[in-house]
Amino acid sequence: RQLSTRLDASSATIRRDLERLEGEGRISRVRGGARLAGPDAEKLVGTPFELNRTRQAAQKAAIGRAAAAFCRPGEAVIIDGGTTTFAMCSHLAGLELQVLTNSLHIIGELIPQAGTRLAAPGGQIFREQNIILSPFEDDGLSRYHAAKMFMGAAAVGPRGLMQADVVLIQAEQKLMDKADQLIVLADSSKFLSSAAFLVCALDEIDIVITDAGVRESDLDLLRAHEIDVILAR
Repeated sequence: RQLSTRLDASSATIRRDLERLEGEGRISRVRGGARLAGPDAEKLVGTPFELNRTRQAAQKAAIGRAAAAFCRPGEAVIIDGGTTTFAMCSHLAGLELQVLTNSLHIIGELIPQAGTRLAAPGGQIFREQNIILSPFEDDGLSRYHAAKMFMGAAAVGPRGLMQADVVLIQAEQKLMDKADQLIVLADSSKFLSSAAFLVCALDEIDIVITDAGVRESDLDLLRAHEIDVILAR
């Protein structure tokens, strides 16, 4: 849709051109879009995990602690990969959760928790973020169901929750379909950012956990969409 708008061409023309470019080995097709082929194809757009951990670190720690408080003993949850969701992990010990995650960082953090059961989807490992993603349906998740999904964001705004990479969005949308409740962990800087791809509209979000630095106008926006807002301090 973005290509069709930017190039003033019909969607049929765009699809034919993408098929031709894929046949030439210049791109690889994904559902609803395309990615460049070659050395950069296995990299996600965005900041590497270890660098991103240092940004808004105190806020992320507080948000992670607040998010963990929503977990009930023994329940199944999905924790999407990210530095803010990673901050939840140290607070989950003793809850004996069943956790599905696509993050190798989160898996590594939770493995020492003897009572925490872990599952991961099948797919390709993207090294810079240490995350497992698959654009295909056969990722082993068809029967998984969770009470809650915890997810970060590259940006949050009037259009909804946004990420920078189309492959990441595909994986997250599949995980969202497996959970009853969507809880978004986003520090206040995410309301000042923008990103290229929409993951979901605000109406699809149940709870947002952010920090006290968030603007009042952003709080009004979330509450106008009947989203419960938690300020982590």
